[in-house]
Formats: sequence, C-alpha cells, structure tokens
Amino acid sequence: MAIWSCIKGCGACCHLDPTERPDLADYLSKQELEQYLSMVGADGWCIHYDAATRECRIYSNRPRFCRVEAEVFQRMYGITPEELDEFAIDCCRQQIGGVYGDRSLEMERFDRAIESM
Repeated sequence: MAIWSCIKGCGACCHLDPTERPDLADYLSKQELEQYLSMVGADGWCIHYDAATRECRIYSNRPRFCRVEAEVFQRMYGITPEELDEFAIDCCRQQIGGVYGDRSLEMERFDRAIESM
C-alpha cells in the first residue's frame, strides 16, 4: 500500500476554482466555505499561493481545510485514519491531473514520491 506524500513545488491543491468543486458546502462549514471563497483569486488560484515559488505564503497558518491530517479528513469526508493515505492519494491524483494533466511532470513526481514511501 502506498503512503501519501506531498510534493514540494506542486501547488495543484492551491487551485481553488469553486466551479470545479461544486460540493464544497457538503464538507465545509458555513464559516469555512466563506473563508475558502474569500481565498479564491480571479484566476481560480488561492490568493496565498506564490506562483513563482509554487509555495503557500501562509503555510504554517493555513486553514484547517488545507491540511491533510487524519482528524481533518475524518470530519470533512467521514473517512477513517486508516483510509487517509488511499483517499489523499486519489484526491491528489485527481487534482494534479485536472490542473497539470495526467502525464505531467507533477504527476510523475507525485507517483514517484508515494511509491518510495
């Protein structure tokens, strides 16, 4: 079984375009949804995402819904901690594929990272 791992310099999860995530209200509280929508820039990317460095400018203070942690995913999606790796891997593959493409360098780097864990 593969273990989820974030790859530095990807940022696919920072593409927040709400038109691509119509079910946001299903897993975010009203307050979280308002915060999420306030973070979406005109281009669909998070206003805290630095495109030049491909890093989050508020990483240590990022909202809970930006964190891949067992308790967060259990509350938001109803998955158990044992399901976290598989679920997070599927989420990342879907997001990376949608943002950069299924055959992108980012997807290759992600696949290598989770295979080596």
